[in-house]
Amino acid sequence: MDDDKLLQDLKLSLRVDGDTDDKILNRNISAAKSYVIGAIGSDEVIMKGFYELNGIKDQFEMVVIAIASSYYTYRSAVVGNSISEVDLVSYSIIGQLRGKYIDLEQRGGVNGSKN
Repeated sequence: MDDDKLLQDLKLSLRVDGDTDDKILNRNISAAKSYVIGAIGSDEVIMKGFYELNGIKDQFEMVVIAIASSYYTYRSAVVGNSISEVDLVSYSIIGQLRGKYIDLEQRGGVNGSKN
């Protein structure tokens, strides 16, 4: 995953110009990646390279950007009014990716062997 590309895509999504908030945005990307990987599964051992596969990479990056955008937009710990679930689409994509992950894992992993 190219973190610079993710940062640029996130900034485009949020309509953020300049680099003033890059540190915050990079932290949000890192947290979003950890959240998504934790919800789906690790890309170690037999699943190494899962998040780079065709058909997976674009969905993974999209959900990371969506969640990181949410972290940026709703970064205040105290909110005056209630927030509806921004991540409903994200949860749906995570569910799809989790299904693909489990299916591929049961078939022997990314490279087809359970070593």
